[in-house]
Amino acid sequence: MYMVAGRVFVVAVLLVVSAVSAKDARVDPDPNRFAGEIKAFAEWDSKNAAPAEPVLFAGSSSARMWRTHESFPDLPVVNRGFGGSHISDIIHYAEKVVLPYKPKVIVFYAGDNDIAVGKSAERVVGDYRKFVTLVHAQLPAVRIVFLTIKPSGQRWSLWPEANKANKLIEGFCKQDSRLFFADLATPLLDAEGKPKAELFLADQLHLNPQGYAVWTEALRPTLAKALTSQPH
Repeated sequence: MYMVAGRVFVVAVLLVVSAVSAKDARVDPDPNRFAGEIKAFAEWDSKNAAPAEPVLFAGSSSARMWRTHESFPDLPVVNRGFGGSHISDIIHYAEKVVLPYKPKVIVFYAGDNDIAVGKSAERVVGDYRKFVTLVHAQLPAVRIVFLTIKPSGQRWSLWPEANKANKLIEGFCKQDSRLFFADLATPLLDAEGKPKAELFLADQLHLNPQGYAVWTEALRPTLAKALTSQPH
């Protein structure tokens, strides 16, 4: 069932990506800038055993800086976030930092840096589709939870485009029972719809421990659904 649907989906993804690329020709950054971090992951793995069917956190610095083992002590967590990454970087290194762990659930945070350099919401969605297709081609049963691109004081002017990407990806996730969407943006906003400064570090971009505590509680219900769901 997955194979037939997968072939149709791959064709659809390629058509979408081609259309997006025609409108958004911004070049992806060189993934080799992360060679040192990827090597460090490999060295750690050579000396330590990863848990079976883990919950794998993948993405940029918001994933990397999350103390996921402390936040989810009841779960077999692996964190393979690397700061500054675009979705294209995660796709490039998926064979090294995602697929080898055979995760039961992938918690995905990226797109923030993509929007920051001028990539369109449509480009972000197209790249996320590529990531999903790549993963499901090899691990068809894995559940993937997309964490909303967060609103922040430093990048507040970019929030309309980021939120557009969030909404497009939310619609995409509704098309596949293996995909989940976690709204971690709303809990970061105050009554006026602006980012709560007290949840961020001084740079007003990255979350502080209080912010991550808010994220942890907001993610738990969706993560629980992903862990217990039966894709069909």
